[in-house]
Amino acid sequence: MMRVAVAIVPEVRQLLQEDPTQLRELLEEIHDEDLADLLGLLSESEAALVLRALPTADAAPILERLDEDQQEAMVEHIGMESIAPIVGEMSADERTDLIEALPEAVGDTLLETLEKVDPEAAAEVEALAKWPEDSAGGLMTTDYVSVPMGFTIAEAIEKLRRVGGEAETIYYVYVVSGGNRLLGVVSLRDVLLAGPNDTIGEVMTENVTAVGPEMDQEEVARTMAKYDFSALPVMGADRKLLGVITFDDVMDVLTQEGTEDAQRLGAVEPTEEGYFQTAFWTFIRKRVTWLSALFISEFFTGTALRHYGGVIEAISKLAYYVPLCISAGGNTGSQSSTLIIRGLAVGDVKPRDWYRVFLRELGQGVVLGVMLAAIGVVRVLMWGDGWQFAATIGVTLVAIVVMGSTVGSMLPLLLRRLGIDPATSSTPFIATLIDVMGIVVYFNVAKLLLADVLAAAHHTPLP
Repeated sequence: MMRVAVAIVPEVRQLLQEDPTQLRELLEEIHDEDLADLLGLLSESEAALVLRALPTADAAPILERLDEDQQEAMVEHIGMESIAPIVGEMSADERTDLIEALPEAVGDTLLETLEKVDPEAAAEVEALAKWPEDSAGGLMTTDYVSVPMGFTIAEAIEKLRRVGGEAETIYYVYVVSGGNRLLGVVSLRDVLLAGPNDTIGEVMTENVTAVGPEMDQEEVARTMAKYDFSALPVMGADRKLLGVITFDDVMDVLTQEGTEDAQRLGAVEPTEEGYFQTAFWTFIRKRVTWLSALFISEFFTGTALRHYGGVIEAISKLAYYVPLCISAGGNTGSQSSTLIIRGLAVGDVKPRDWYRVFLRELGQGVVLGVMLAAIGVVRVLMWGDGWQFAATIGVTLVAIVVMGSTVGSMLPLLLRRLGIDPATSSTPFIATLIDVMGIVVYFNVAKLLLADVLAAAHHTPLP
């Protein structure tokens, strides 16, 4: 927790001034995440001194946990020659992400330096960097444990002891043949329960669930969640094992995707950094486009109201109920849109389910509309506006809520079918769309049910 980092800041600063060699003893029992928080509380030069004072194997997981700006600052302060061994100790996927996140010239220089210090680590970066960042290939790591099928359990355990410290996960041992072709998988539980002389081939599972390197990261996350895996192999052509994806990477994906969807639902272009790490003008740029679009779209609301100006002039009380009616439709549409977008995100709903969704939302819209209409009718009668007005509001509310439910649910499905992120149909956009449609419905119902009242008002002909 952050309070651990806060508590030791004064002592760390004192040791940096008096005896940096004692830092290792002070920090050895503290979790890497807390140490990353600690570096965030120090100045960049102080944080660099802390990383320098630690063994490279201990500094690497701390560097992994820093955000991109902090990592870039550490590369700058520590220097290429000193940072390269630390980068070489990072997990392959995190190492690749770091180098790709740096400015191109800096990243290329670091990779060249890494090639001299640890050619194998540099080769892993080049192998992983060819895949898109948001794909399975971009998420995977090459730090896994593999054995041939002829290994005994005793030999497999010996290899786990020898290389397990460098692997990102040891909960699965992958069985491969020549050319790194994936034959099966053995869980750590199976290894521990088997006899020492049993062969890996006797206890392995041949039916391996794997993903291709091009699969989108959201689909990868859903696959891992469905099967409750802590790691998932990535296979290329001819069943070649390219790498594995671990659950911690998927948790990062879920957090990232959830954040993006939440921001889009609020009509904000997704930001990559946290709230306080994002620059002021970046937020302005991310917000102004959608905000301007929504503002301009509200012009249509004004246009619709002006179109029915004659009706409003004839019966001014109609204007009192505009907010009541259109807010009900907007809120209902936002609810339906949110439910379907979330269903699409977790795989509960598919675009091909549109007809089932339509019928379900239509039914819910009718029931919810009748409920809100009952409340609306009571309110109109309490204001003493009579049964004709009450009937107008009641019919309008049913129609608008049904419309909000169906439009709000169908639009995300349509966008997904077109290959557009359904979160783009943000709740403000749905609300604005239903506002315009709701006004049209409201005044047309009023013209129908209040025709005698309008005729008696002796106004100009209705538009």
